[in-house]
Amino acid sequence: MVHVAVDGGSGIGKAAGGMISVAAPAVAGAPAPSSGGYKFSREEIDDVIRQWEDLHGKLNDDYRRAQDMALVRPPGAEPASEDFTACANPSGRAFLQATQKMMDYVQKYIEALRNARDGITTREEQSQEDINSVGSGVMEV
Repeated sequence: MVHVAVDGGSGIGKAAGGMISVAAPAVAGAPAPSSGGYKFSREEIDDVIRQWEDLHGKLNDDYRRAQDMALVRPPGAEPASEDFTACANPSGRAFLQATQKMMDYVQKYIEALRNARDGITTREEQSQEDINSVGSGVMEV
């Protein structure tokens, strides 16, 4: 099993008792992650990574739409249109910034999950090599 713990940034990829702890990534300006965690089997982690990658793709779509929201032009050359634009553009920029922060967080979490998955594979390969090396030379005459 892979344990992905949201432990407030104590480190990424710390192994403990056969489990891997992956801290939720810290993102500047975002609230600190709460404590808790999730357990994934090795087979499940790839599916979890795909789900996070899908979310990242949707956020990219939102970001492109948000760019239009941040660049609203007045439909007419009169005060009501200009007032509307003066209010709409800051809101669009705020949405653009929030979306960018979400994208950064999701990307860092995907990287943490991949590192956890890859760490398992590397440790398993190393364990197999260690087992093979222990057995070599024992039966030599």
